[in-house]
Amino acid sequence: MYVTPASFDSFGRELTDDGAERLSRNWTTVLLSGLLLILAGLLIFSIDWSVRGLATFIGALFIVEGFWAMLTTGTDNRAYNVVTGLPSMAAGIAIIVWPSPSLAVLGIFLGAWLIVIGTVTISGAFAGRRVLDDWWLLLVLGLVEVPLGVLALAAPDATVAALVIVGGIYAVVIGATRIVLAFELKDLPNKVHKEYAGYSANGAPDRSRSESYAPTAGAASS
Repeated sequence: MYVTPASFDSFGRELTDDGAERLSRNWTTVLLSGLLLILAGLLIFSIDWSVRGLATFIGALFIVEGFWAMLTTGTDNRAYNVVTGLPSMAAGIAIIVWPSPSLAVLGIFLGAWLIVIGTVTISGAFAGRRVLDDWWLLLVLGLVEVPLGVLALAAPDATVAALVIVGGIYAVVIGATRIVLAFELKDLPNKVHKEYAGYSANGAPDRSRSESYAPTAGAASS
C-alpha cells in the first residue's frame, strides 16, 4: 500500500473507530495486489525472457501498480497516492514505448522506481506507527524495495537474468508481505474496538462509536 506521512495527519496520536474502518476498507485491494504480485513474480522466474519482453512485462507491472495506488481508499490526503501512482504509470508507459530498450534503460527505470517507492513507504511507515500496531509491515516493504532498487542501479547493464532476479524477488516478497498486511488491515477495526473496550473498563469516559478513540500500541510507546 502506498502510504505517505500525510496519510495519517488527521488521526493525531490515536485512531478513531471511523478511522480504523476507513483504513480497513483497503484490505481487499491490498490482498488482490499481493496475489497479483506473487503471480507476476512466478511468471518472471519461469519465462525465458528477451529484453523487449521483460521490458514490456515490467512496464505493465509499473502501470498496474500505479493504477492500484490511485485506487487505494480510506486514508486522508488521497491526492498523495495519486501523485505517487501517476509517475509509476508514466514510467511503465515509457518503458513499453521505448524503442529497442537496452538492459541499461530497463535497469535504471526499475532501480529508480523501487528506490522512490521504497522511500515513500518507509516514511509512511514511521508516520503510521502513531496509529497502527502493525506499521512495521510497511517498513519491511520499504526496506526490501530500496536495496533492490540500489542493486538494479548498481549494474544497470547487467544480464537479463540479473534483472529477472531483482524483479522476481520484488514481486514475490512484496506480494507476500501485502497479503499479510491485508489481513492485518481487515482485523484493524476489531483491534481498535477491543482496545477501546479495555480503555473504558479502566474508568475512561464513555463515547459514541463514531467519536471514540482507542489508544494503540504505537501511540502508547511513543
